[in-house]
Amino acid sequence: MSTPQSQRIAYLVVSAALLALGIWILWDFVAALIWAVILAIATWPFYQRLRQGLHDQGGSPIVAPLIATLVIGLLCLVPLGLMAVELGREALYLARWLPSIDEAGLPAPDWVAQIPFVGAMISHWWQANLADPHSAASLLSRLDRSMIIEWTRTLGTQLARRSTVLIFTLLTLFFLYRDGARLVRQIEGLALRLVGPSGRQVGLQMVHAVRGTVNGLVLVGLGEGALLGIAYGLADLPHPVLLGALTAVFAMIPFGAPVILAVGALMLLVQSGTTPAIILFAFGAAVVFVADHFVRPVLIGGAVKLSFLWVLLGILGGLESLGLLGLFLGPAVMAALVALWAEWTNPHAEA
Repeated sequence: MSTPQSQRIAYLVVSAALLALGIWILWDFVAALIWAVILAIATWPFYQRLRQGLHDQGGSPIVAPLIATLVIGLLCLVPLGLMAVELGREALYLARWLPSIDEAGLPAPDWVAQIPFVGAMISHWWQANLADPHSAASLLSRLDRSMIIEWTRTLGTQLARRSTVLIFTLLTLFFLYRDGARLVRQIEGLALRLVGPSGRQVGLQMVHAVRGTVNGLVLVGLGEGALLGIAYGLADLPHPVLLGALTAVFAMIPFGAPVILAVGALMLLVQSGTTPAIILFAFGAAVVFVADHFVRPVLIGGAVKLSFLWVLLGILGGLESLGLLGLFLGPAVMAALVALWAEWTNPHAEA
């Protein structure tokens, strides 16, 4: 005859086995589920206002989750679509431009010879390998065409996988919007049962950290991309929209925006000379400095009273360990650890 203790052990073993089996079954969709949770946390205030407005007008309970999901989907898809169109145009231009090099060569620009110290050497190599049509054709023929084909196939596969993740993310996001309030109550009850009242506080810290990180990374990155995109346009750089979009994407990673800014400054150096390039780089550096050292720390760290050092370590460590997801999960984990540390070191905490 089984005792209550043995029944409890069997219950825990069966529960752990079912949990492990469920994770194994859903493993390919874990990324989509996590992205949906991050988006739901970040956009929950927007969804609450939308639901309240539709409720006051007597709308169906399913309308608000559907509209909110469609809005988030469009905010994700429209920028990606515009970038894909711009990249497609550039690839088409490149495909048409390469054969002309085989026929006429590629003359060295005048500014190459004016580069300090190495200009003469680069100009000589350019004349010998690119300006002469036969040498240019020979150099281009060394490209491994099979490698290019394989790279294109890999890129297509990755795009298909990312599209699948996005679809399941938006589908999950809809159900999180619809059932989010009930799910939060269930999680709070589980946390109270497992770890006591402190579990709710740690959970709130993680939620605020995720929301602050999204605001600090995404919104600030979009702001940097918009300001520098306008600067690229005023400087008359080619494809300022594409450069601005790339700046916004790279600005979501700490110290990433200066990479695209440097590329833009180099393009302007070639196109218009030293002074415009210096002005563009100085303006961009000022925008990045203010965003990264003043605006972003306030939005991310201020949400959970987390120092910028832990925010930075969480972002970079999360990016290294978990990829793009780590950008948002890293600060949340750091916030939870800081909350636990504050509780453990509190002399007035219960023994």
